[in-house]
Amino acid sequence: MSSESSQKIPTHEDCSSEIESNYDEIVSTFDEMKLRNSLLRGIYAYGFEKPSLIQQRAIVPCIKGHDVIAQAQSGTGKTATFSIAILEQLDMDLPECQALVLAPTRELAQQIQKVVVALGDYMDARCHACIGGTNVHDDRLQLSEGVHTVVGTPGRVSDIIQRKWLVTSHIKIFVLDEADEMLSRGFKDQIYSVFRYMPQNVQVILLSATMPPDVFEVTRQFMRKPIKILVKKEELTLEGIKQFFVHIEKEEWKLDTLTDLYGTLTITQAVIFCNTRRKVDWLTDRMLAKDFTVSAMHGEMDQKERDMIMREFRSGSSRILITTDLLARGIDVQQVSLVINYDLPTNRENYIHRIGRGGRFGRKGVAINFITEDDVRILNDIEQFYNTSIIEMPTNVADLI
Repeated sequence: MSSESSQKIPTHEDCSSEIESNYDEIVSTFDEMKLRNSLLRGIYAYGFEKPSLIQQRAIVPCIKGHDVIAQAQSGTGKTATFSIAILEQLDMDLPECQALVLAPTRELAQQIQKVVVALGDYMDARCHACIGGTNVHDDRLQLSEGVHTVVGTPGRVSDIIQRKWLVTSHIKIFVLDEADEMLSRGFKDQIYSVFRYMPQNVQVILLSATMPPDVFEVTRQFMRKPIKILVKKEELTLEGIKQFFVHIEKEEWKLDTLTDLYGTLTITQAVIFCNTRRKVDWLTDRMLAKDFTVSAMHGEMDQKERDMIMREFRSGSSRILITTDLLARGIDVQQVSLVINYDLPTNRENYIHRIGRGGRFGRKGVAINFITEDDVRILNDIEQFYNTSIIEMPTNVADLI
C-alpha cells in the first residue's frame, strides 16, 4: 500500500458544517406577510406567486429586524428573500443609503440590483450597484443623487466608503450574500473593513451555501442572537430538470457530440459550461470555425465585454453561451432551458449552480452531462450528493426541451 493512499484527502464536507435551525415559523403566502401594497404589487408583477421555502421562513424575521443566518444554496430564492426584507423596511422619504448588500462577483451584484429595482418598481426604490471594472466616479455621481440601497463587491464598496462618497450613518441593514464564496475569494479584510463603518445597531443578514469556520467567525463577530434558518439540500430543487449523460469514449470526441446536438440546441437558449477559461476559448474557436453561432464569457474579460455578451444573450440575439463556473451564479436567464456540462464541475456544489438555472421556481429544464470514463465516479458522486438520478440521454432529447 502506497503511503499516499493512506492519507486522507480533506473534502469540502470536512471543513464545513451545517447550522441548526432555531426558528420554525412559516408564512406560506406573500399576502400573509403584511407587506406594503406597493411592494406586494412589485412581487406579483415580477412573476412570483408563492414564496419559496426560504422565503416562507426568512422574510418575516428579517423584516422584524432580527439578525438572520440563512444557509441555502443558489436557486432557492434567497436574493428575493433579502430584497423583499430590505424594501419593506425602507423609509422612502429619506434619499439616503439605508441598506448595503455585499456579493462575491460583479455579475451577482448586478443581478441582485436588478431584482431589488424590479421588486421595488412601484415604490420608486433606488438601488445602485458599486462594482469593480466600472468608473468609480460614476458611483460618486449616482450616490450624490440619492439611493436607498447599495449592492456591491467588497473591494469597490470598501473604496467608496473610505472616500466618504457612501455615507453609512443611515444604513440599518447589512447583507452578506454568498458569504462562503466571498471569504474563499479572499475578501475577508474588505468585509471587516466595511463592517467597521456600520452603525452600532445595524441589522446583519448573512446567506451562505456552506458554513466553513471563517463564516462562523464572521457570524460570531458581527451578529447578535441571530435567528438561524437551514434550507436543507433535499429542499433545493432539481425538480423539473431532466438530467442526462452522454458517455463519450475520448475527450476529443466531445466536440463532435456537441456539433451533432447543435440543431437541437438552437430550439432554445443553451449555456455550455467548461472548467477552464482556456477550454472556453478553445471550444468557442472550434464552434465558430464550423460556422456555429456562439458567444463566450469568462472572468478574464473586462466588465464592458461581459455586460455586452450578457445583454445579447438575455435579449435572445445570441442563442448559445459558453462559460466557466465563475459566472454560474450570475446567469439567471428566464429562457435558458438547456444546460450542457461539456466538463463535469470539479466541485459538486457547482453542479446545482450550473443546472439549477434552468428550472428555477418551477420552470422546466434539461441538463446534459458529457462524461468520459474518468468522470463516471464524479457523476455517481453528484447523484448521491443531490439524491437525484442522471440517466443516459434518449435519442428524442429535442422533444423534451
